[in-house]
Amino acid sequence: MDMKPQTRLRATHAELTKNPVDGFSAGLVDDSNVFEWQVTIIGPPDTLYEGGFFNAKLSFPKDYPNSPPTCRFTSEMWHPNVYDDGKVCISILHNPGDDPHGYETAAERWSPVHTVETIMISIISMLSSPNDESPANVDAAKMWRENREEFKKRVARIVRKSQEML
Repeated sequence: MDMKPQTRLRATHAELTKNPVDGFSAGLVDDSNVFEWQVTIIGPPDTLYEGGFFNAKLSFPKDYPNSPPTCRFTSEMWHPNVYDDGKVCISILHNPGDDPHGYETAAERWSPVHTVETIMISIISMLSSPNDESPANVDAAKMWRENREEFKKRVARIVRKSQEML
């Protein structure tokens, strides 16, 4: 049985509302649009982001789950794998198939088996261990590699700021 994207997303939303997953909360931005979600990611324990509450928007394409959603932090974020505009850059959010740049295998990229939960777990994992090999934010990657103390201070500031926004 092939579910329509709206039906699948409504079912996922209902399931996450009934059985929340540790590390994030998710809800619709507006009940009339199941393709736009507001998520709050709780900074993972034992990471620089611990204690933070980071808001992001998940935007699903009309052909979901054949194509991946985009995830964009609406809270301030400083991380090698997050563009200046907040857009998250991780393999599973890249279109399916072979990587035109040759960095990722098709197996690392989007597949319709991914769910909101696997996406969010991947983003939480990204916060825990930045990939500075192919960074979205070159300045953050450079600071992560060359000036870890300054990187830690900058992240500590955004964690404090996220707590004040609550």
